[in-house]
Amino acid sequence: FYEGLHGGVVTPHHDVASHVDLLVGVVPIVNLEWIQKLIRDTSERGHSREAVMDSVVRSMEDYINFITPQFSRTHINFQRVPTVDTSNPFAAKTIPSLDESFVVIHFRNLQNIDFPWLLAMLQGSFISHMNTLVVPGGKMGLAMELIMTPLVERLMEGRKIG
Repeated sequence: FYEGLHGGVVTPHHDVASHVDLLVGVVPIVNLEWIQKLIRDTSERGHSREAVMDSVVRSMEDYINFITPQFSRTHINFQRVPTVDTSNPFAAKTIPSLDESFVVIHFRNLQNIDFPWLLAMLQGSFISHMNTLVVPGGKMGLAMELIMTPLVERLMEGRKIG
């Protein structure tokens, strides 16, 4: 189990993704990510807003070249999308709650995903595109449990998931 920024990284010198049985991306849309970083770094770490904004700007090249490409390699992405205005993340005073969000869940190269069962179990969910399920933000934990449990069980039995 690995949790961090580079679980699926591929560079000319490293290919972490090829050694992973199940790649799962959990990522907010970028403005929400910046809101979370700004509020966390100013309130919990004592950084100034300007220092956090500089940090965001400095990290953009790595974000573009190393972080975001990993989400094209994941088997599943859970992406939180706020339903409130986050157009200027640097002016936000609060982080949108789960109840003010949807979670877009995309499946790539996975077989045996029981979409009708997931739709029945996750009230308010819907299919937005092929292999893409959308659930109310407050159902994110339940969605992860319902989706991940059978996949982890399959891996523990020595079977492939894709």
